[in-house]
Amino acid sequence: MHLLTPPLRALAQMDDPAFLGVVWRSIAWTLAAFVALAAALAWGGHALLATHGWLGWLAGALGGVGAALLSLYLFLPLASVVAFLFADRIAAALERRYYPGLPPARPAPLAQQTWDGIALGLRVLGWQVVALVLLLTPLAPVAVPLGWLISAWSVGRGLFVAVAMRRMDRPRASAAYARLRLPVLGQGALMAAGSLVPVLNLFVPVLGTAAMVHLLHGPGGVATPRRV
Repeated sequence: MHLLTPPLRALAQMDDPAFLGVVWRSIAWTLAAFVALAAALAWGGHALLATHGWLGWLAGALGGVGAALLSLYLFLPLASVVAFLFADRIAAALERRYYPGLPPARPAPLAQQTWDGIALGLRVLGWQVVALVLLLTPLAPVAVPLGWLISAWSVGRGLFVAVAMRRMDRPRASAAYARLRLPVLGQGALMAAGSLVPVLNLFVPVLGTAAMVHLLHGPGGVATPRRV
């Protein structure tokens, strides 16, 4: 399957109410998180202003810039969690349109799925923090591409396994990932790049999750029994 085929198929389904619902929820969660971040930075600036005068003013002036920069690094972890939370809704809508012969999903245990979702968000956040710290060191020139590659791996693997666990247990989902490692990495790279583009990044949770469903069930994917 061509690298762009899964996201283009997902984009063609953006008129689906299930997809649009996830997009609006993603926007709401993102705005809420970034408003909270900006408020926290503003509060810190005011606190410094009350005690340190011009230093507080400078902190407040830099707060907006800091919030914007941090939002770029924090968006992908947040998008990963949103994608995980609504993966079932996205996958079900896509399967109805493209793979109607599939039997009903029999997901892995909820506790297992929940832990995977939390681990995915924390893993992506951790690597993004590492990349941010590297920007302040002599390794700054490699920080951005390194962070992008690590994010591509983390998000791709995490979302693919989350989608696969709707229809199989954790060991089988991991085996499916091992078989499709390179295509999954390619879709993860597209997600990591898309998360840096304003407006497009709002659609990343939906497009990325849908792309993983196509990898799982499409040509060259993991064979899933069809209804007879």
